[in-house]
Amino acid sequence: MQRWRGLEDIPEGWGRSVVTIGSYDGVHRGHQLIIGRTVARARELGVPAVVVTFDPHPSEVVRPGSHPPLLAPHARRAELMAELGVDAVLVLPFTAEFSQLSPADFVVKVLVDKLHARVVVEGPNFRFGHRAAGDVAFLSELGATYDYDVVVVDLYERGTAGGGEPFSSTLVRRLVGEGDVAGAAEVLGRPHRVEGVVVRGAQRGRELGYPTANVETVPHTAVPADGVYAGWLTADGERMPAAISVGTNPQFNGTERTVEAYAIDRVDLDLYGKHVAVDFLEYIRGQEKFDTLEAFLERMAGDVDRCRDLVARAEEGPAATR
Repeated sequence: MQRWRGLEDIPEGWGRSVVTIGSYDGVHRGHQLIIGRTVARARELGVPAVVVTFDPHPSEVVRPGSHPPLLAPHARRAELMAELGVDAVLVLPFTAEFSQLSPADFVVKVLVDKLHARVVVEGPNFRFGHRAAGDVAFLSELGATYDYDVVVVDLYERGTAGGGEPFSSTLVRRLVGEGDVAGAAEVLGRPHRVEGVVVRGAQRGRELGYPTANVETVPHTAVPADGVYAGWLTADGERMPAAISVGTNPQFNGTERTVEAYAIDRVDLDLYGKHVAVDFLEYIRGQEKFDTLEAFLERMAGDVDRCRDLVARAEEGPAATR
């Protein structure tokens, strides 16, 4: 899959394509419907399928300080889109100047002049251009002038997560923030993931027999609520069952919020400086401060046993293993 940053990265002579545009943070199951339709239409026409997205999130430019927690960095989104069959991802730097483009100018500069769109696939609430003044009706109106069709996909998938709310990035962020990582996984179609580089912490876990990877997360990452979780730690291409702690480590009067993952039964790992991924399967309990170190260690042992069992059961079935 090709990855371009900015319109100038698009190869000279790029032909017709089927395009979809959006932030697509998380590439959740609603997004997958739109992207899947984009790929299917591209295959029918024998042209590439292109996803156009933005960096940073438009809200940070339009309303500084309002950047939402991110469900996936752009590299991860690109991986997920490639799995869906996307041929190219165009990341447009979203600047103050870019935000001033009128809907008509956006269509001409991006869809017509550069991507030569044959079909544009969007959800019913898609908005674009300065002050989000453009909608799918206007997009279709311009299509008659610039020779592209518009396909509108109803993305209102829903399940049990969030009380049956339609699937959306906003819903996933809320569920993650509440610690409902199982509900978030239902919307995403896979476990919620946090990525980052392993840095040195206080190294208490190593001293206590539970060496953890202290993950310095990517800026604006959607980190689950404080607590203990079952999940996986992926490093150097190896995915390992893990017990995960999120919070300030009240047992030792910590003040800095961290994400730490213990690869269960692995005490031989040296992950400092490596980029790792932490996938959250299920919430175990909230953070607690115990009266004695012995009580704390006993609870940790129980947590690890429970995490081991939950991950083993998840890996026996088809769900939550990606």
